[in-house]
Amino acid sequence: MNSDTSLASVLADDALRLYGETFASRLLLGTARYPSPAVLEQAVRAARPGMLTVALRREGAVGEGEGGQRFWQMLRELNVPVLPNTAGCHSIEEVITTAMMAREVFDTPWIKLELIGDDYTLQPDTLALPAAAERLIREGFKVLPYCTEDLVLCRRLLDAGCEALMPWAAPIGTGKGPINPYALRLLRERLPDTPLLVDAGLGLPSHATQVMEWGYDGVLLNTAVAQATHPVAMAQAFSMAVAAGRAAWLAQPMPERELAQASTPVVGMPFWHQDSNV
Repeated sequence: MNSDTSLASVLADDALRLYGETFASRLLLGTARYPSPAVLEQAVRAARPGMLTVALRREGAVGEGEGGQRFWQMLRELNVPVLPNTAGCHSIEEVITTAMMAREVFDTPWIKLELIGDDYTLQPDTLALPAAAERLIREGFKVLPYCTEDLVLCRRLLDAGCEALMPWAAPIGTGKGPINPYALRLLRERLPDTPLLVDAGLGLPSHATQVMEWGYDGVLLNTAVAQATHPVAMAQAFSMAVAAGRAAWLAQPMPERELAQASTPVVGMPFWHQDSNV
């Protein structure tokens, strides 16, 4: 890579690819908990995400009590691919039913698989998740499973037929950032050919940059943007952070060292002694 390569040229041929499809951004954005539909729309336009996640189990249109027609219309006008999710499901049967309804409503085979095992942490049901994924894949869905960073679980999901995974950085909505960097970095190292997108727990743009610098393929955000004091500005900040982290990973950072190493050579005669007229 040339030393004068710009960010735009580094990222030009580096689109996110999932299940054979290409997406315009490595940032995926949720649509819940925004102050208003107008703020959501502005945030989406500022971030320009690759996909928008939507829960079929919604109450109204982002806080409005007059039904969801305005929300669905806005989604169509934004012209961003929709990723329905199975949020709120606690059993495999609930997942299958919700996914079938979502496919009919949104006319898409994409589904973000959420199967909750604990209501306090919203941790996925790691024991039932592979079976749920396998059933959805048999039904023709393109499954993006929300999972933990456990390597064995992730391998089971790949065995079930998943072509991409979405491990969490921390419990949903905590904003703590990567609480187990070792496991996340190990997962990336051990599954080098699998698209991995960090889903849940990121709170700051620096968190997104960090996981992208580790080689993750993308991030999915909701609360970190929707609950910021200025969601639109935060959406744009995360968009830039994801791009910067990806560019840094592609640029191959310098190796860490235990000892200091001067960036300017100090061997030889001081430069002011090299002029014979001095």
